[in-house]
Amino acid sequence: MRVFAISVFVVLTTLGAFVRIPLPFTPVPLTLQTFFVLLSGALLGGNLGVVTQVSYILLGVSGLPIFSQVGSGAVYLFGPTGGYLLGFVFAALLAGKIVRYCRGNLLLIFGALCLADFVLLSCGMLWLKVIFGYSLNKLLLIGFIPFIPGDLLKAFIASVVYLKLKSRRTLACLDRQ
Repeated sequence: MRVFAISVFVVLTTLGAFVRIPLPFTPVPLTLQTFFVLLSGALLGGNLGVVTQVSYILLGVSGLPIFSQVGSGAVYLFGPTGGYLLGFVFAALLAGKIVRYCRGNLLLIFGALCLADFVLLSCGMLWLKVIFGYSLNKLLLIGFIPFIPGDLLKAFIASVVYLKLKSRRTLACLDRQ
């Protein structure tokens, strides 16, 4: 069951990469991946969420064209979105570790997923600093602020989906982490 759940979220994260909206002022596009990253951590737990996102990254690094813009290979990690990909791992971990303490409270779950998303965006922004050397203001304008409205919406929807799916018995075996 766990392998199946991980596989499903690897596929969903991959599909989320293909739902892509390029922004003219930043090298980082809007994608649906964040939704699936947060949901993988919340539903599968932190440990399996990490396994899911690391698996996704390893498949892309191995040559499968599953990253945004049908990208693949290790070189892709050194591009502008490499920090966000690393952020996927930390966000899934954090979402999974915090959500378990939210006791079905939608507002707390939403807050936990927003915190996990903040970590994801911060990783991406730090990587943009490393490769471009931009000022903090520029980094905020191209790597953080443009993603806030969409990520808030994705975190909210992920919170609602989490609450709906978490009550199903099929997910009970995933909680033993």
